[in-house]
Amino acid sequence: MLILGIDTSGKTASCALCTEDTVLAQNTFVTKLTHSQVIMPMCKKMLSDAGKTLSDVEGFAAVSGPGSYTGLRIGIAAVKGLCFGLDKKCAGVSSLMSLAYNFRGISPLDSIICPVMHARQELVYNAFFKAENGNIIREREDGITPVKQLAEELSSLSQNVILTGDYAEALYDMLKSKCSHISLAPPPLRAPLASSLCYAAMDMGFFSPDELNAEYLQITKAEKDLNEAEKSRK
Repeated sequence: MLILGIDTSGKTASCALCTEDTVLAQNTFVTKLTHSQVIMPMCKKMLSDAGKTLSDVEGFAAVSGPGSYTGLRIGIAAVKGLCFGLDKKCAGVSSLMSLAYNFRGISPLDSIICPVMHARQELVYNAFFKAENGNIIREREDGITPVKQLAEELSSLSQNVILTGDYAEALYDMLKSKCSHISLAPPPLRAPLASSLCYAAMDMGFFSPDELNAEYLQITKAEKDLNEAEKSRK
């Protein structure tokens, strides 16, 4: 099965073309341009370089959240549009699960994989996973937590913990002097990789693009401003 994955959930833009046993192509970089400007040209060039066309793709995958509000909408809209136009199925994968899939088959046993992404102010998105027998197993659902609260929880764990994601280094710096059981993933495994997204999608299964929606975990800034305005009028 040939899968095209698109990850625009954060600062990194990534697309990949994968089969069950091969990463045919992948393009990943951090850019100051908006994802709406770069992601489709990236996909077009990647397909051309791999000698494939959109009609060859059997399924599409997008990150469904959590992450940047605008970034998530760009990736989801791109995948939904492609699926509707080509009459294909798609998959939506948690950004945190996709990060955990960077470790599929290589994470030490009995270690917790903790993807952590900056949300807003002193809040982070996070979840717990384990790698067993080449599979990624979810241990805790995606959530949004104050940084200090997550740091205290990780400090109290008896298991080894591997931190990944865009807030991993900052959290590791807070904990490394007192927590020998916590380690920082190397840079290549801390970045979102669309190839990991593709393999997570293959494990989770595909569905109609009608069912693909963003999972933000927190309300948008516009909604917060509206709530504050309503409170001030009371």
